[in-house]
Amino acid sequence: MRCYVLMGVSGCGKTTVGEALAKRSKLTFIDGDALHPPANIEKMASGVSLTDEDRAPWLADVGRALAHTTGPVVIGCSSLKRTYRDWIRHEAGAPVGFIHLHAPKSVLAERVAERPGHFMPPSLLDSQFATLERLEPDELGREIDIDRSFDAVVDGSEAYVNETLA
Repeated sequence: MRCYVLMGVSGCGKTTVGEALAKRSKLTFIDGDALHPPANIEKMASGVSLTDEDRAPWLADVGRALAHTTGPVVIGCSSLKRTYRDWIRHEAGAPVGFIHLHAPKSVLAERVAERPGHFMPPSLLDSQFATLERLEPDELGREIDIDRSFDAVVDGSEAYVNETLA
């Protein structure tokens, strides 16, 4: 496998873990937030949750970014529902390993509240948890508990990549 997605709700560390993982494992890192159309960012910034129709073009772009990046790649993308992960897998045209960065809502609410200037307001965290579907047994991936040290989270993510990197 050469394609990985760091998934989870807002504030779980997709970008910071992704950057560290990419550096350690010599992967290309792509911040999935940068692929959102401006209308999606405006909608979220105003406190409105995205619909599946809003997400569909973005998820297709995430999958295409995986497909068109040479070599091993990791992208940060919430990938909250199984159907979203299926869209990404379809567009990637290759196996995709999902690393679910997970913690209790209270931990993530604290993290989101401490992120000044991010377009995703803390008020949308409840809707993200309501939407979240954890990885199913038939999906390639691993859940990583992020309610521990940053190094432990990156170590766990790196271990998964090392086990599956082809």
